[in-house]
Amino acid sequence: MTRQLPCILFLALGLAACGTAERGSGPGTARGASKTSPAVPVKPGSRPQYHLVRSGETLYSIARRYGLDVKQLAAWNRLGDGTIIHVNQRLRLSPPGGAASPPVPQVAVEAPPRWQWPVSGTVLSRYGESPLTASGIQIGGRPGDPVRAAAAGQVVYSGNGLIGYGELLIIKHSDNWLSAYGYNQARLVAEGERVSAGQQIARMGEGPVPGGTTRRAMLHFEIRRIGQPLDPLGQLPAR
Repeated sequence: MTRQLPCILFLALGLAACGTAERGSGPGTARGASKTSPAVPVKPGSRPQYHLVRSGETLYSIARRYGLDVKQLAAWNRLGDGTIIHVNQRLRLSPPGGAASPPVPQVAVEAPPRWQWPVSGTVLSRYGESPLTASGIQIGGRPGDPVRAAAAGQVVYSGNGLIGYGELLIIKHSDNWLSAYGYNQARLVAEGERVSAGQQIARMGEGPVPGGTTRRAMLHFEIRRIGQPLDPLGQLPAR
């Protein structure tokens, strides 16, 4: 399958853009060269047939703009679980063939994974404390420290195609839960690989310190449920 520069969409995804790159909402956000202004909701009855994905948009924001259900929008465009969209991708805004929209199935409440800390260092910057932690936290350590999977799952992204994240890993734990690991020095697992909780998946690298131009050893860590970022400190076990 032809691989494009991935715009990892955590179903409304967006790893906080880190480093010198232009900030977006994160690995689930479609990224491109230009910034876009906030989308204005479309009035009922004026919805176009297609939408061209722009930089910074997510499947969730597009669905909300047109008054659509995220799962239906993903199904109409054969996006699977909707975790990946791309800038300039054309999305259908109505059912193929004009068929009536099927009823949206009720999603069962899914318990979160049994999370564990991905690294043993201290928290350097908490969730929401700075633009760099708008969707996650920064955890300190030493260069080369082991980075471990916070829960068992499958690696859905392993690469460095998103400028500013360094070597990035994203693990899918279930239909609803994802975790992301940025600023790595080296990745030790490949896309599609199954990992167990606590398995070493990377070695810690360096990331930018909020409010300055210096860098230090750290991990950028996110937990997302149905694409929405959660405060990892509210999910991880107390130390």
